Amino acid sequence: MKRREFITLLGGAAAAWPLAVRAQEPGRTYHLGLLVRNARDTREWLAFFDELRLSGFIEGQNLALVAGGFDVPIEQFASRAAAIVKAAPDVIISVGDVASRVVREATSTIPIVVMAEDMVAAGLVASLARPGGNVTGISLLSPELDGKRQDILIEAVPGARRIAALADPTVTPPGHTETLREAVRARGIELSVFTAARPEAIGSALDAAKASGAEAVNVLATPLFANNRQLVIERVAALRLPAIYQWPEIAEEGGFAAYGPRLIQLIRQRARMVAKILRGAKPAEIPVEQPTHFELVINLKAAKTIGHEIPAGLVLRADRVIE
Repeated sequence: MKRREFITLLGGAAAAWPLAVRAQEPGRTYHLGLLVRNARDTREWLAFFDELRLSGFIEGQNLALVAGGFDVPIEQFASRAAAIVKAAPDVIISVGDVASRVVREATSTIPIVVMAEDMVAAGLVASLARPGGNVTGISLLSPELDGKRQDILIEAVPGARRIAALADPTVTPPGHTETLREAVRARGIELSVFTAARPEAIGSALDAAKASGAEAVNVLATPLFANNRQLVIERVAALRLPAIYQWPEIAEEGGFAAYGPRLIQLIRQRARMVAKILRGAKPAEIPVEQPTHFELVINLKAAKTIGHEIPAGLVLRADRVIE
């Protein structure tokens, strides 16, 4: 091979090398801080760290975590956030509106990558296209999707005249639940809202929904219910209540039905945003991302367990059916 051809080929190969390999500083250890309510050993966090590994950031090699960021009770958010900021990590990761607001109040300089229900409404960023400041991340379109899930739930339980919404009051504002209530009132359906801000309150809230005469439950978007999904699934099954959830994976894990983006895909998407910042990108210059693909998953096995038959037309529209 001629020397010029070899150099051209080598240059093309270098251009194809992963950016992670070319952009990281040799010998440097990057530090991540986290403020989240769930455990480290979940599918979601396994996917997150796997995606970082694919981007060239590997825990134990060139990546280290600030201690104490997982399984954080909500009442400890402020103290943990202060400790994380004091450790001066390269990036802080938060999940949910409450944790993200606490971290944002604790630092205006350390980059923060958030996944929250509605980042603009929560005051976390100025706009999706131009977040400004030190925060970017993924905004989940939750208010709009809660309404869509409510419509699907009514279709799944035709003839229902009383339904319930399970809400986390630390995340879902009264105005949002009132919008949901007004939407079904026009169809002759009564919506009652039952709240739980902690895992131990979820069971009693669902019991109250059943006692009120609710015939189905819309489990509104919040990290609390996603992190405690098995608790919710088991309780509504015991109460023989059809329920719809935020993430398709929850229906695949035993829930009655779910509609929304895939959680694992968004987790990996957020890990790629973190990798961009570790390589030197500024959060203010990274537009907030939103989900673009949504799936309806229906679990016929779960429906059969509670003695409910889902209309065939809805089953045919589902992206995936669990039998």
